[in-house]
Amino acid sequence: MGDIVNLRRARKKRARDASELEAAANRVAFGLGRAERAAANKLRGLEQDRLDGHERVHRDLAPDDQSE
Repeated sequence: MGDIVNLRRARKKRARDASELEAAANRVAFGLGRAERAAANKLRGLEQDRLDGHERVHRDLAPDDQSE
């Protein structure tokens, strides 16, 4: 036959395992320090500014206001 399983312990173990998976995902998502986040945001901003600088038509000008 099978082994006797304490259902309370099994339920608690399953809950601990699920919370550990969630904690691991949170460590990956939110694991950066303040300086690392600031550096990443600054780099992302610079990349966005560079990309915006290469636009052929600027967004602040309406299509009929453009002069050549």
